[in-house]
Amino acid sequence: MISKQETFNLSPYMALYDLIIPKDNMLRQINEVVDFLFILDELKSKYCLDNGRNAIPPIRMFKYLLLKAIHDLSDADLVERSKYDMSFKYFLDMAPEDDVIDSSSLTKFRRLRLQDMNLLDLLIGKTVEIALERGIITSKTIIVDATHTKARYNQKSPKEFLQEKSKNVRKAVYQFDENMKGKFPAKSTSNEVAEELDYCRQVVKIVETQTKISQIPVVKEKLNVLKEVIDDYDLQLSYSTDPDARVGHKSADSSFFGFKTHVAMSDERIITAAIVTTGEKSDGNYLQELIEKSKDTSMVINTVIGDTAYSGKDNLQYANSENLQLISKLNPSITNGNGQRKTEFDFNKDAGMFVCPAGHMAIRKARTGKKNDKKSQRLKFYFDIEKCKVCPLREGCYKEGGKMKTYSISIKSTDHKEQEAFQETEIFKELSKKRYKIEAKNNEIKNPHGFHTAKSAGLFGMEIQGATTIFAVNLKRILKLLNEKD
Repeated sequence: MISKQETFNLSPYMALYDLIIPKDNMLRQINEVVDFLFILDELKSKYCLDNGRNAIPPIRMFKYLLLKAIHDLSDADLVERSKYDMSFKYFLDMAPEDDVIDSSSLTKFRRLRLQDMNLLDLLIGKTVEIALERGIITSKTIIVDATHTKARYNQKSPKEFLQEKSKNVRKAVYQFDENMKGKFPAKSTSNEVAEELDYCRQVVKIVETQTKISQIPVVKEKLNVLKEVIDDYDLQLSYSTDPDARVGHKSADSSFFGFKTHVAMSDERIITAAIVTTGEKSDGNYLQELIEKSKDTSMVINTVIGDTAYSGKDNLQYANSENLQLISKLNPSITNGNGQRKTEFDFNKDAGMFVCPAGHMAIRKARTGKKNDKKSQRLKFYFDIEKCKVCPLREGCYKEGGKMKTYSISIKSTDHKEQEAFQETEIFKELSKKRYKIEAKNNEIKNPHGFHTAKSAGLFGMEIQGATTIFAVNLKRILKLLNEKD
């Protein structure tokens, strides 16, 4: 149950915050800039208003998740720091003497309260609304790109992943006490996940009995990660790897297993839209949705900047119909044919190759046709026939007994002549220089905020992580621009 009315904290110690939290503290500034009542409005339908025990205020629970995104902490470490960090308690609207939550409450909040809620669009929309109201966003330009996030569980079996995390704990312990080597139980020799889970629980129990060692920060950090992984497996024993993660390609020679976040950002470096997908999805297919989502936040747009992945025929036609300047260089491998069959084979601009519906990348390409006859020239992409023979999607794609599988496109089309001429103009060349901004933003999201790796399994968990991370990054950018204005 949650209260229908706001409550006021009457603690006699509240004045301490004015003494120890400086005016320029980021969390204090966020509290001053953002009215978090919009979170209560969105979540109150998930709570009972007149029956049951009093729930932890939804706004406070959300703020815990925001702190987790800002400082890249595990649930347990976040709650631990909230016990003594007065800036955290101030941000959470707690009295200095108040008790913190149990870390398990955060898992329940994510799973029970945030389901069926479009948190990503809600939080981005709120930050853009603040930026527009404060006069921070004045441009009519957005820059688009996609960034990848590796799955938390990679492509390892459950047993391998659990073994890795328990090993990290043991290594951290041995740094301080090598005599602990004889105190851990024998490692599991079977392939049963249940036995490996039991071994991990025993490791946790033994380390926690060694109070001096378990409280050492480096040991405690590894231990908390192992405990979170055990909790994840207790809830979802069915997955052998992340159930939603897919293989995507960063180049012809490198790939990743995880997710993609397709991002649109204003010229002022405020993210205006984002879409979280599995890792194999093509960047260019989400341009139109990113533009529409940005417009839904009240952004006015006349220019869109992106790399060659966004120069497909469908996107060029859409930009023309919406009177938008599309600053995206044509690529001879993507500008023809792919727009008509985008649900089948997708072009990966980093690798310069097409990817089939099953996620397999072409292994080579060749030019066919007469050199002097541009109309007849085509690019032919060749796929690994051994993979095609056993592919679950081979019906209608691979002909049984075939010696090769190829996909061909015409190299040039008259539909792109206008864009070809446009990209030679000075305005195109000048605007295209701004694309570096979104690459820097993607780097900011990944490194200080931990977006390089998923913190939980599944697309839903990735969307929650994306929503809170982008909200935090946008708020930090808004505060910086407001301080510069002052």
